Amino acid sequence: MNYTLRKYRNYLMLGIFILTTVIALIPLFGVLGYVIKNGIGSLNLEFFTSLPKAMGMAGGGMANAIVGTLVMVAIASIIGIPVGILAAIYLTEYDRDSWLSTGVRFTTDVLTGIPSIIIGIVIYTALVLKMKHFSAIAGGLSLAIIMIPLIIRSTEEMLKLVSHTIREAGYALGIPKWRTILHIVLPTAAKGIITGAMLAVARVSGETAPLLFTALGNQYWAHSLNEPIAALPVQIYQYATSPYKEWHQQAWAGSLVLIAMVLILNLIARLAFRSKNN
Repeated sequence: MNYTLRKYRNYLMLGIFILTTVIALIPLFGVLGYVIKNGIGSLNLEFFTSLPKAMGMAGGGMANAIVGTLVMVAIASIIGIPVGILAAIYLTEYDRDSWLSTGVRFTTDVLTGIPSIIIGIVIYTALVLKMKHFSAIAGGLSLAIIMIPLIIRSTEEMLKLVSHTIREAGYALGIPKWRTILHIVLPTAAKGIITGAMLAVARVSGETAPLLFTALGNQYWAHSLNEPIAALPVQIYQYATSPYKEWHQQAWAGSLVLIAMVLILNLIARLAFRSKNN
């Protein structure tokens, strides 16, 4: 009798878990399916190779916006990923309990919750106004500030999961602390660190508000990092709020490309890590 009761309870809980998983996946696949349905029809070679057409005209593409997004995400990654990982190493391996590390963690948590538009305004005041023009550098810097706290917290948690006995084994062999961290601790936590970095990249890839104050946008190709540059999220926003049906279709196509970019980044990171292990 007790065995039968436990078995039915197990089936009940398993059913609840499966149901909640399906409920969690419904919004994800619903949004993805809706974007694919509305955007797939506008995807063609011209979309990836041409500049936007004039208002209300059919055709054209978002080639400049796609390249602009990749450029600013690359700038943000070059700044944000090393800073975030190195800060997390310091907090985990060198200074876990001092007032400085406590303050850094508190500041990181606060930065994580700050609306991105505020970061855009800060960079606009501190950099754009002083330079007297918008630029890809300012846009990349604003995205880097958004990335840094996310990478710090995710990397710190991954490093904490590495067993202390692994570190002690390295110290027992006479390996310096910095080399133990570099060759033992980081490779052990590499998968989680890469995943956290990719989540941060995915988060900033779709940011619009800070780029309105820093990169502004550009209907043409940007020839320098020190001038306004197009960005896919900004162009999607401008097209989606326009009264032109042609631009609405382009906005859906741009949304689909943005989702695909995030997906590809995650797949590349996972495949690269798998190849390294093999």
